[in-house]
Amino acid sequence: MNVDKVLLASPRGFCAGVEKAIKALDWMTKVFTPPVYCYHEIVHNQYVVDHFKQLGVIFVDDVSEVPQGAPLMLSAHGSPPSVIATAQENGGTVIDAVCPLVTKVHHELKVRSRKGYTVLYVGHEGHEEAVGTMAVAPDSVHLIQSESDIDAVALLSGPFALLSQTTLSLDEWQYLRDYAIGKIPDLWLPNRSDLCFATTNRQAALREIAATADAVVVIGSANSSNTVALTKVATSVGCERVYRVNEASELPDDLSGTIGVTAGASAPESLVDEVLKKLSPRDGVYVNPVTIEDEYFPPPPELRELLRSLESLICLSFSGSLPADDVAARDRDFSAATVLSA
Repeated sequence: MNVDKVLLASPRGFCAGVEKAIKALDWMTKVFTPPVYCYHEIVHNQYVVDHFKQLGVIFVDDVSEVPQGAPLMLSAHGSPPSVIATAQENGGTVIDAVCPLVTKVHHELKVRSRKGYTVLYVGHEGHEEAVGTMAVAPDSVHLIQSESDIDAVALLSGPFALLSQTTLSLDEWQYLRDYAIGKIPDLWLPNRSDLCFATTNRQAALREIAATADAVVVIGSANSSNTVALTKVATSVGCERVYRVNEASELPDDLSGTIGVTAGASAPESLVDEVLKKLSPRDGVYVNPVTIEDEYFPPPPELRELLRSLESLICLSFSGSLPADDVAARDRDFSAATVLSA
């Protein structure tokens, strides 16, 4: 390689929802004797999934595969109500690591459905978030992926509402939103976009550097919707060489000049460090901060209660008194990166 410099997007990598999910599953591996089960990949990143497999986590795509009474975590992407109900009937501890931003869309769909709306849901067919969301009100919601989908739904009876998968490309979402508004003038939209703030922040950060880069490297897995969206952003601003890689070993050997680097919301910073090391730019790495993210999502409520109960039991057994503070509150004191490097 003959790389002059690297333009490093900021923010990049883990978002608050991914931080929450990874740390929650790590708590599960500490509290329960393996195996711990997880419905779908906890987040869409192979490095993270492999890390937890080594700790005895078994990932399943059907909760019927979970043995009676075994501990189970539901992934960050959100699960269909029927899956949650089946899991809870299985007799084991169930922790739902769904991202709060996905929960918001579930709630919006439920409310619009009860009010008689026909809901247009902009998303990707088969994506776990889309599947879980649409299952909340399957008789009221229609998947939207193109203008023709909007044309077909517009023939149905209203009123109409528009909701979205949180991890879409901003350009993709805006185009379909504007087309839908043109087709259905009285279309209801939420006061705040359903798109995840972390997704849009990462796209904005990449947009700042991609147009001036000779090539762009996006770190993340192929089944990560927000990672794929980042590759589309880089292409849309005119970068002719855009590569999505899982890790540094997948980098092309002929990269040269100025290279833009970013990472999807489920990609660990350690993978970014390895990519930067392999690129080894002569003139260094330039970080281009667009915004600072300080959002924090606490552990799932079921997990917080479990940790409180366990700590109280241990303290009463050994000291005869209740703990002075809350172990769940200490979740703020470490990051998902710390969990993965342990």
